[in-house]
Amino acid sequence: MLKAERKRFILNEVRIHNRVLLTDIAETLNVSVDTIRRDITELHKEKMLKKVHGGAISLGFDTIHIGRTDIYALELKTRIAQKGISLLKMGQVILLSGGTTNMEFARLIPVELQITCFTPSLPVANQLMTKPNVDLIFIGGKMAKSSQIAIGGDAINMLSDIRVDMCFLGTNSIDVQHGLTEFDWEIVQLKKAMVKASKKIVCPVISEKLNSVQRYKVCDIDRVDILLTELNPKDSRLNPFRDKNIDVL
Repeated sequence: MLKAERKRFILNEVRIHNRVLLTDIAETLNVSVDTIRRDITELHKEKMLKKVHGGAISLGFDTIHIGRTDIYALELKTRIAQKGISLLKMGQVILLSGGTTNMEFARLIPVELQITCFTPSLPVANQLMTKPNVDLIFIGGKMAKSSQIAIGGDAINMLSDIRVDMCFLGTNSIDVQHGLTEFDWEIVQLKKAMVKASKKIVCPVISEKLNSVQRYKVCDIDRVDILLTELNPKDSRLNPFRDKNIDVL
């Protein structure tokens, strides 16, 4: 594979999944880790992604410096967020994970809607701070700097004391057989706790994440109650999820 083809592949993966690992890309493309490291270094210098230890993250995932124009597939994620807004009811208690789709979701919450929102995501919390009728409760702990999400024991312990009506749980990958999966072990532990703290799980994902799998499992697919994508709910690509009794919007 030519360098230009490798770099296009890396960019596509990092835009879809927000982050990639050197070892995973090297294995997939059957090249050395050093080769992928050099490609990522060049892409970093070209300001196409951000190089981090062991891999790279998308510019949209670098939420410290994020602008809405940096978010990959913003129009699609806005469409997904709007579907999520339709599920909200006055007086609900909800839980929001991090991620750019949930940032859009938080931004679009109607100002008149009175709900309580828990979140471990600082960018999501910042969006919720602008909503006068949202009672915001931040789940604190050790911060993952790249994504600005609270992780670790403190966050997990706080989640163990709540039981929310609905959790909008972003995910790196989703697959009928393998469920929801992530590449980061600490994020997986946080999301497991979020699942346990929720009566209903809503999974907002762009369709490019469907039928993909990462290293670590968050939960089985049957734990998901509602799947939100930018696709028409009748799209045949969603049939395997509908067959698992998941409501598809």
